[in-house]
Amino acid sequence: MIYIVLFYFYLFLYHPQTQGKIERWHRSMKNQILLNHYYLPSELQEHLQRFVSYYNHERYHESLNNLTPADVFYGRGQEILEQREMIKQNTLAMRRQIHYDRHVN
Repeated sequence: MIYIVLFYFYLFLYHPQTQGKIERWHRSMKNQILLNHYYLPSELQEHLQRFVSYYNHERYHESLNNLTPADVFYGRGQEILEQREMIKQNTLAMRRQIHYDRHVN
C-alpha cells in the first residue's frame, strides 16, 4: 500500500520568499525524519502526521508574531496577542511595585 502525504501552501507566483518558505518547511521536516529509522511505511506516515500536527498546532512561528499557524488560520491570533500584552503589562506593573516597595522600606 502506498501512502501520499499532501501539504497545501498558498503561495504567490514569481515571489522569491515563496521558494524560501517551501525550502524551510522541507528542511524542518527532513531534520525530524532523519532522527529515526522507519521499518514500515506506516511508521513513517505516523511520524509525518505527528510532525505536521506539531508544526501547525504547537510550534510558534516568529514570522507569525510567535503564533501557531492554526491560531492565525482560525482567527485566534489577535485575541492571543491581546492577552499576551495584558499579561506583559500586569507583570511590569507588579515588578515596578516590588522594586518600589524594596526601596521605600
